[in-house]
Amino acid sequence: MIISVASGKGGTGKMLVATSLALSMRDKCNVQLLDCDVDAADLYLILSPASKEENELTKQKNRF
Repeated sequence: MIISVASGKGGTGKMLVATSLALSMRDKCNVQLLDCDVDAADLYLILSPASKEENELTKQKNRF
Protein backbone atom coordinates (compact mmCIF):
# COMPACT_ATOMS: atom_id res chain seq x y z
CA MET A 1 0.00 0.00 0.00
CA ILE A 2 1.27 3.48 -0.85
CA ILE A 3 -0.04 6.52 1.03
CA SER A 4 0.91 9.99 -0.14
CA VAL A 5 0.30 13.23 1.77
CA ALA A 6 0.55 16.27 -0.50
CA SER A 7 -0.72 19.83 -0.83
CA GLY A 8 0.33 23.07 -2.47
CA LYS A 9 -0.33 25.18 0.62
CA GLY A 10 2.25 25.50 3.39
CA GLY A 11 1.41 25.24 7.06
CA THR A 12 -1.50 22.80 6.69
CA GLY A 13 -0.07 20.01 8.86
CA LYS A 14 1.08 17.65 6.11
CA MET A 15 4.24 16.67 7.97
CA LEU A 16 2.31 16.02 11.19
CA VAL A 17 -0.21 13.80 9.38
CA ALA A 18 2.47 11.92 7.40
CA THR A 19 4.62 11.36 10.50
CA SER A 20 1.66 10.21 12.58
CA LEU A 21 0.57 7.74 9.89
CA ALA A 22 4.10 6.37 9.49
CA LEU A 23 4.67 5.94 13.22
CA SER A 24 1.28 4.32 13.77
CA MET A 25 1.90 1.75 11.02
CA ARG A 26 5.59 0.95 11.63
CA ASP A 27 4.85 -2.20 13.66
CA LYS A 28 2.34 -3.55 11.12
CA CYS A 29 4.28 -3.16 7.87
CA ASN A 30 7.48 -1.88 6.26
CA VAL A 31 7.27 1.93 6.35
CA GLN A 32 9.33 4.38 4.33
CA LEU A 33 8.82 8.09 4.97
CA LEU A 34 10.24 10.59 2.49
CA ASP A 35 10.38 14.35 2.95
CA CYS A 36 10.46 15.79 -0.57
CA ASP A 37 10.16 19.45 0.43
CA VAL A 38 12.65 21.34 -1.73
CA ASP A 39 12.87 24.45 0.45
CA ALA A 40 12.73 23.02 3.98
CA ALA A 41 13.11 19.26 4.21
CA ASP A 42 13.25 19.17 8.00
CA LEU A 43 11.40 15.97 8.89
CA TYR A 44 14.66 14.66 10.34
CA LEU A 45 14.41 17.31 13.07
CA ILE A 46 11.23 15.68 14.39
CA LEU A 47 12.27 12.03 14.07
CA SER A 48 16.03 12.27 14.83
CA PRO A 49 16.97 9.18 12.77
CA ALA A 50 20.10 7.17 13.57
CA SER A 51 21.28 7.40 9.94
CA LYS A 52 21.44 10.86 8.39
CA GLU A 53 22.55 10.00 4.88
CA GLU A 54 22.47 12.90 2.43
CA ASN A 55 22.61 12.75 -1.35
CA GLU A 56 23.16 15.75 -3.60
CA LEU A 57 20.74 15.96 -6.51
CA THR A 58 21.72 17.82 -9.64
CA LYS A 59 19.82 18.69 -12.76
CA GLN A 60 21.31 17.29 -15.95
CA LYS A 61 21.36 19.47 -19.06
CA ASN A 62 19.69 18.15 -22.18
CA ARG A 63 22.24 17.03 -24.74
CA PHE A 64 20.00 17.48 -27.77
